[in-house]
Amino acid sequence: MLRTNPQSATAKVASILLFALAVMFACSAQAQTFTVLHNFTGGADGGNPYAGLAIDSAGSLYGTTNTGGSNGDGAGTVFKMTHRNGNWTFAPLYSFMYGDDGGNPFAGVVFGPNGSLYGTTNDGGVHGDGTVFSLRPPPHACSSVLCSWTETVLYSFQGGTDGAGPYDGVVFDRAGNIYGTTYSGGTYGGGTVFELSPSDGGWTEGVIYAFSGSDGAQPISGVTVDDAGNLYGTTQLGGDYVCDGNGPACGTAFELTYSAGSGWAESFLYSFTGGADGADPYAGLIFDPSGNLYGATPGPYGAGVAGTVFKLTPSAGAWTFSLVYGFGEGGDECGPRGTLAMDGAGNLYGTTYCLGTHFVGSVFKLTHINGSWSSTTLYSFTGRSDGGYPEAGVTLDASGNVYGTTTVGGQYNYGVVFEITP
Repeated sequence: MLRTNPQSATAKVASILLFALAVMFACSAQAQTFTVLHNFTGGADGGNPYAGLAIDSAGSLYGTTNTGGSNGDGAGTVFKMTHRNGNWTFAPLYSFMYGDDGGNPFAGVVFGPNGSLYGTTNDGGVHGDGTVFSLRPPPHACSSVLCSWTETVLYSFQGGTDGAGPYDGVVFDRAGNIYGTTYSGGTYGGGTVFELSPSDGGWTEGVIYAFSGSDGAQPISGVTVDDAGNLYGTTQLGGDYVCDGNGPACGTAFELTYSAGSGWAESFLYSFTGGADGADPYAGLIFDPSGNLYGATPGPYGAGVAGTVFKLTPSAGAWTFSLVYGFGEGGDECGPRGTLAMDGAGNLYGTTYCLGTHFVGSVFKLTHINGSWSSTTLYSFTGRSDGGYPEAGVTLDASGNVYGTTTVGGQYNYGVVFEITP
């Protein structure tokens, strides 16, 4: 991934030495904090994780891979990592078969009220347009790390008005309903927000909103739910402003509210302009304890032309946009793609896709001090044994450790699971 183009043999040697010294410096400066927990092989353990990680009360990590698996179909896996006696143990929980069970998940998994894992696949299912699934652990304690979980498909998308190709995962409301988004399909082809409601031991799917373009289009991220059951999210495209004068519209942040008399209604929180505010958000939205929302855009737009982190503040029934941070120079869509994480002190954490010292991604922290935000790079990937090009955000544990994945790199170039300790 990293190349030099020397004009002479001498320049080539010098370039190699400089790169080696840079890598040695980076590793020595950060070796006490950065650890690769697992190198994906592309085989039975999976490969190319696009999603972040879920963490349980015991500190175990759960995630998905987009490729690999034990069935030979390369349709991806769900896995678990357990921390015991100072070591991490990797266990595959399920391998997708690219059949009715789904295949190639881009989304991670979440815990449902019953302790099962829930997620989506982008492909597969009865109609080939993706699924919503659950994974149930074995009914009895299992002494082997290779104990498989049982998958149940809750819904197979048909590719029509019900939507198609979900990229992100799902969330639950207090009543146990499931919500998520599809990237395409719907009445107007711009994607949907869907609901799965428990019914007679099964699930009933309904589209609660279909994007038409001017109101947003092609949501990559899922939705966030507040205590009142309102939903919040972003669309990569659509909205009021056109990027580059003749390109697609620059994306939106939206809210969906429910009324017993009229059902669900969408309202704009913000329509991105493609200026200093950024454009084309891949990431979803998160709340802080005060009810403010935070999100990110990947670039090439923004105050620093490589993406932004932003804040939306509610006031008198409206929302006010403010720029938290603008990332500096980088390639197209090199900024943050994954949803942010926030710690108990209000600091924000995330990844960039292809920024950092070696331009193959980084992990960053944004700290709010005296009314302004400052950025710290926690780690810059090299694209080698440590991984590279992280698509997802990061997960924090109670001790402040940071966990995440990279889509490529590592020992076998199928990505890694990593940890950064404070």
